[in-house]
Amino acid sequence: MGTRMEVDFSGASRSLSRIQFIDLAWSSVGHGSEEEYGFLFDSVVLSQQQCIDWGGLCSFLLMELSNKLKNSKTVSAPCWKPPRTLTCPHRDPVQKVLYLQSSGQYLTVSKGGNVGLRDAEDMSLLHTHRLQNSTVAPKDLWVTDVVLMQNVDKIAVAFTSKEVCFYDFVCKKTFSCKCKLQGLNFTPWCLDYWVDPCNPDQAVLTIGDIGGRVSALYFTSAQIFLFERFSLRTDSDSADIILWDDLAKGKHRSCYTVTHQAHAPGWVRKVRYLGSLEAFVSCSIAPQSSIVIGWREKESTSLRITSYSTKDGVWDVDFHIGLGLLATAGVDHHVLLWNPYVTSEPVCALGGHTSPVIAVCFLQTKQQLLSYSKDKVLCLWDVSSQLCTHRLAGVFPNIQGDTHPFLFLNEERQHLVLSFNSLLLLLESKREEKKTSSHEHPVTCVLYNSRFRQVVSSDSASSVIFWLTDTGQKVKQFHRCHGDAEISTMALDVTQTRLFTAGADGEVKVWDFNGRCLHRMNAGLGRAVRLSQVLLLKRSILVMGWERKLTVFRLHSFWQSTVEPCEWKGGLQHCGAVLCAAFQPPQTLVTGSYHGEIIVWNSSTEKALRKLRPHDEGEDCKKQQGATFNDSSCKHIQTVVSVIIIRRAADLVSCGGSGTVRLWSTQHARLVGQFTAHEGDLGSIVIAVSPCGEYLTTADREGTVKIWDVKYYCLTPGEGVNKELPKLLSSFHPHLDHVTHLEMCLHGDKLLLLSASSDCSLALSYLPGETVGFFGQVNKCTQVQRLGLRNTTCKCVIKSWSDEDIVRRVCVKRDSCEVSLRRCLLSVASFEFASGPYTHSVAHTFTQIHSYDFIRIQRTAQMHES
Repeated sequence: MGTRMEVDFSGASRSLSRIQFIDLAWSSVGHGSEEEYGFLFDSVVLSQQQCIDWGGLCSFLLMELSNKLKNSKTVSAPCWKPPRTLTCPHRDPVQKVLYLQSSGQYLTVSKGGNVGLRDAEDMSLLHTHRLQNSTVAPKDLWVTDVVLMQNVDKIAVAFTSKEVCFYDFVCKKTFSCKCKLQGLNFTPWCLDYWVDPCNPDQAVLTIGDIGGRVSALYFTSAQIFLFERFSLRTDSDSADIILWDDLAKGKHRSCYTVTHQAHAPGWVRKVRYLGSLEAFVSCSIAPQSSIVIGWREKESTSLRITSYSTKDGVWDVDFHIGLGLLATAGVDHHVLLWNPYVTSEPVCALGGHTSPVIAVCFLQTKQQLLSYSKDKVLCLWDVSSQLCTHRLAGVFPNIQGDTHPFLFLNEERQHLVLSFNSLLLLLESKREEKKTSSHEHPVTCVLYNSRFRQVVSSDSASSVIFWLTDTGQKVKQFHRCHGDAEISTMALDVTQTRLFTAGADGEVKVWDFNGRCLHRMNAGLGRAVRLSQVLLLKRSILVMGWERKLTVFRLHSFWQSTVEPCEWKGGLQHCGAVLCAAFQPPQTLVTGSYHGEIIVWNSSTEKALRKLRPHDEGEDCKKQQGATFNDSSCKHIQTVVSVIIIRRAADLVSCGGSGTVRLWSTQHARLVGQFTAHEGDLGSIVIAVSPCGEYLTTADREGTVKIWDVKYYCLTPGEGVNKELPKLLSSFHPHLDHVTHLEMCLHGDKLLLLSASSDCSLALSYLPGETVGFFGQVNKCTQVQRLGLRNTTCKCVIKSWSDEDIVRRVCVKRDSCEVSLRRCLLSVASFEFASGPYTHSVAHTFTQIHSYDFIRIQRTAQMHES
């Protein structure tokens, strides 16, 4: 406490004690209270030295301002209606689905030329027709692709007979063929059609064939006629024949062609014309020519070719007009995003599929991307964060044989259609509701920090977020704490200035509240294992979740950044993996395992004292399973996933995979009470007990939370097991998905419940059970008004400086560190303390602040120094 920040004019600085910092800050600014400046000091200084310097203060303010500018946002995850399977009247595979904007109908075309018209509202089949092509026999007809030519009311159909036919769909009952493009060198495999939105006469039809050739037909007067007619028709039903050689030689003034063969000899799998770039992109599964862009030179029919290579080739490609990015579906299981002007490497790789990706589709109105893989997994990606925000599997039909489904997305109607041979699967998303998501990914753990009066939560994308309990406002966020590995659990130390995060990478990391990683605990010994709990004892830290023995770290080993585990003296006592533990000072330790046994330890000697297990549990399991009884199902029911110690006769509470809560007497080593908290086959539940031990909270995989009054439950245990239900105080449904963690805390004079869920939300509720709100919700005042926990003496005043002004003034170098510190403190006066329970601002303008007498400030500093 004797050191302080003494600044000389050479720029060298030392540290400042807490009392000296508060005095200097208050005298320099002239506003605020000692409590507020003391809280600022505690927020910055989280080390044992208990002193502050200029670098630490500046870093803290910059980080707080950066997180404040990145305020929490509402994330909308798609909510699909139950999928609908649409059966087609034919048995051949559906090749394409088109949406007719003019009539509001869907048009499907099959491999055998069967056309179906469906109502866009209920997807009912309105009309069927078979395309006629006199070139081949009906049994040999094979459609490879179809595109809609909306500006001329036609569809272009590619056939294996090396021709493209143009059908008029104005009269949807006949689909008469108006002209045929013949004489192609190879079978056309894929088509694309683009219309200039400013001039409908300008259009481009792009053709990719099985010989590796990409050809583009540029129409200059499409609405008048596509091709010139050199002879009169002899039959009104006959179609005009257009030869490819005539187009290539320029005999048609209304149409000209450009061609390249960069994919040869591979097949062209997809073509797209990019009107904004005046180029057409194509892809193939040949690694060296996976993607090819043909850039059209101005006022010329020549092309400039750029090629992109990938590991195993590309099945599909799409382009986002707003972002200017290409997305490719890779055979190597990756979705790649490309800048069209950079061929050396992709912008990023989206990894998450475990089989070849066969289709990609951008949502043009959002920065999102859909991808579909061969193992029938649909992923929705957020392009800005490059993370998978939604994954859908298990709903697609199991079709035998080699299928190559395609995606058709109608963003206007929020319809997604996938083809599986002759079946169509319709996924219709519900209209977006403005539901707050606290995280962008499923929330895995939540803690309450009583020192800073904050809530800390983690998610599956390895992010940690700090929230104000009073307002639900996000304070700061740590990104990628464990890289791409999920954070499975967290813990706080006794001082509540250190945060422990356990990742699926097998490491436990120790953080201060400024985002610095202080230690890395090698729990998995280099292996990627799932950690279920981190428990802090007096002189050691226990980590568990993947093996039968306890992994222990001694506090004397934390002198280095990477900490290796020590040996647990108690050895192997559990039959299954240890999943949970609880500690009661001075030396009572309880652990629970996957196989259902609970062991009571002496934490000082690390010796097992007794084992707890209900004797009739195996028999009950057999009765429930009946003839289908097996050991694995029984073990799942017996699994202990959580244990909590309470101060009473029945001093231990446990829960497991059967939805049953059990109360134990560790002194007598027996079960004294049990009840089923959640009926049905809902898997494991989670529990929490209030600090006073009067309330027990349980939650299941459907998002249901129940609060029980256990104040007098098994208070004086008898000889038998009490199987009566305790009093149910409340049952509510704050979440839409699996509740992953519960935390009960005392905040001021209010008893609160924090619940984390896989639906990406973090809820705050009163006890005995009224949901106050969600952290990160748009209307932040609601939580403040309903919670009523803000300090009424601390008022919010409109800030006089913008965030940019504060950052600029904090970062500017001054002639001496002394002036920098004082100007920084002046900035602190107008900076909203997002990391504390109070909000303090001054309403003085920049001019008024500069009217401070700096001579008086300097004299005050000199007085402190003396």
